[in-house]
This record gives sequence, structure tokens and C-alpha cells, in this order.
Amino acid sequence: MIYKLTTYGNKKPVTSIQRPVSSIEHRISSIEHRVSSIERQAAGFTLIEVMVAMAIMAIVLVSVYRMHSQTLAMNTANRFYTQAPMLAQGKLSQLEAGTSGIIAGDSGDFGEKFPGYSWSVTVEAVSSEALGEVGDDLKRIDLTVSYNEYVYNVRTYRLITPP
Repeated sequence: MIYKLTTYGNKKPVTSIQRPVSSIEHRISSIEHRVSSIERQAAGFTLIEVMVAMAIMAIVLVSVYRMHSQTLAMNTANRFYTQAPMLAQGKLSQLEAGTSGIIAGDSGDFGEKFPGYSWSVTVEAVSSEALGEVGDDLKRIDLTVSYNEYVYNVRTYRLITPP
């Protein structure tokens, strides 16, 4: 037998008898410790842990959704402001090729290749004393290309002689 003498501060020593622990008892206590720690781990998450995880996921998902919608809007705007100048230039070329058609205002769309895109043109005479008689043929052409809420305007001046 082993005697153990323990003192606690100013108190009298306490004598206790400690018997030797066998290797089997040591293994059993080790297994019991593992089982109890596994039971603690298998108990699951607390309600607070689940609520914190859900709050973090909600914040992240809202941020990702907002970023995605802004990306789509910017992509649509960039596509419009890239295509609209080319469509306007093409429409001005068509209008200049058929000069009799641009004396009055007109509007339309760009067909199946560019669904949703539309155009309108207005032509006004410009008077200028400095140009004299030539100024009578000077026209201001305003061309508007639009797609949903996006609008692209072009203003140009051309000398258009009657046929």
C-alpha cells in the first residue's frame, strides 16, 4: 500500500490510502473517457451556434445576390453603350443614302438582330445668315437609339440638296 500525505495551506496534513491502479482499470477508464467525449461531441450544435451560422449565411448570400444583380445591370449598360453608337452610325448611313426619306421625322426598330432596340430621327432646317443660300440646305439631324431605359442621342448637321 502507498500512503500519500497531502497538505492544504495551514490545515493539518491529511492521510489517504491509495491503492495501485491495474492496467485493465486504466484501460477501462481511458475507454470511458473517450466514450464520454464522443457523447459530448455527438450531442450536436446549440441553438446559438445554429442561429449565428444562419445569420452569417444570410449576410453573405444577400451580399452575393446584390453583387450579382449589379453585375447584370452593368453588363446590360455596357452592351448598350457599345452597340448604340454602331447602330446609330449605320442608321445615319442608311438615311444619307436615301436622302428623300430623311426630310421628315421617322422611327422604327433594328429588326430581329437587335430585339428591343428602337430608333427615331427628327430633321429640322437650320437657318444661317453667314451661309446665305447654301444655308437653306443645311439640316440638323437628331437620331435617338433606345433600349429599355437606356437612351443614346446623336446630333449631326448635313447639307441635303433637294433632288
